Amino acid sequence: MSLAHGRPYLAIPGPSTMPDRVLQAMHRGSPNIYEGGLIELVAGLWPDLRRVAGTAAHVAMYIGNGHAAWEAANANLFSRGDKALALAVGQFGLSWANSVRAMGVDVEVLDFGKAVAPDMGRVEAALRADTGHKIKAVLTTQVDTASSVKTDIPALRAAMDAAGHSALLAVDCIASLGCDEYRMDEWGVDVTVAASQKGLMTPPGLAFVWFSENARQRCKGGDLATPYWAWGPRAEPVEFWQYWDGTAPTHHLYGLREALDMINEEGLAQVWHRHRVLAGAVWAAFDAWGAGNPAIAMNVADPGARGWSVTAARMGAPHATRLRTWTEKQAGVTLGIGLGMASSDDPAYHGFLRVAHMGHVNAHMTLGALAVMEAGMIALDIPHGQGALAAAAKVVAAGA
Repeated sequence: MSLAHGRPYLAIPGPSTMPDRVLQAMHRGSPNIYEGGLIELVAGLWPDLRRVAGTAAHVAMYIGNGHAAWEAANANLFSRGDKALALAVGQFGLSWANSVRAMGVDVEVLDFGKAVAPDMGRVEAALRADTGHKIKAVLTTQVDTASSVKTDIPALRAAMDAAGHSALLAVDCIASLGCDEYRMDEWGVDVTVAASQKGLMTPPGLAFVWFSENARQRCKGGDLATPYWAWGPRAEPVEFWQYWDGTAPTHHLYGLREALDMINEEGLAQVWHRHRVLAGAVWAAFDAWGAGNPAIAMNVADPGARGWSVTAARMGAPHATRLRTWTEKQAGVTLGIGLGMASSDDPAYHGFLRVAHMGHVNAHMTLGALAVMEAGMIALDIPHGQGALAAAAKVVAAGA
């Protein structure tokens, strides 16, 4: 008999749980898009978008998802025939590289696998080898949504500086903005991309690109930015419609306004702390479960290389798929698939999963998800160590 009836919990790494306040803000009729309240609301979004990214840089907003954010950055950063250096620590680093390559850019990929942070020595060496400074930009994910590997952005900037290279630094924060600490200007980032559906707690449909004045000047005259993708008119519009090159995404804007209000009310430093503590609770549970079954482990062994928004883990095939099915059907908790760890037709695919703790998530939601996972292991006779829930609770108690 299912116990899933009631309010479900979506513990996948995006789209994340929508706050009631965001949903209520969106539940209204269409506004006037030519004058009045919507124009005033939008004027207040840009300062808060800068604040959440830690920057005074330009901001361009697009109607689209994270892939749209990549394409917007690609189109403005590069011309056909330019070269990029992409760092990959999982599926999304590789996917961004493929996106750039498909637009006519020569891409060199440094693939560090799926479980460790980038080796900055290799990065520095690759840049030193580029004596002609043909590499225009270095691309990286701060947190790869599939692997949960976190890249140390200040260390990357230091490696670039040590190499004496002129490349721009572009960072994908789609899975980390509003979850992990991020300081665009302080860390020397030139371009940041993100989307609305994860730490920003708004439905999928808004993509963001922050870009420095240095990036704007260095990228003038490129041949990839069509009128729709060009970031200049969106960042400095003469008329309101130019923010989106057409009709505004009205109801997403209402939702985003409420989400940014919630971040401001909590305080960005506290938002980061909350995510760090909840991530630690999940890690403690997996450590305890894995003590009784070596097949259970987090994907990233080094805690310093783990993102705070999502935990990628293995359970041993076919137990991850069995557990995900049980938690959703029997208890109303939906866990994420193990994206990029194995192809869906490989039996090993069924040994991986992800637990998201991003955006509108608190202690009882995370502890509840962990309790449901343990109930599922018991119901399905999946071997596991004891004490996971107590270990997770201890982390929460200390963090609070």
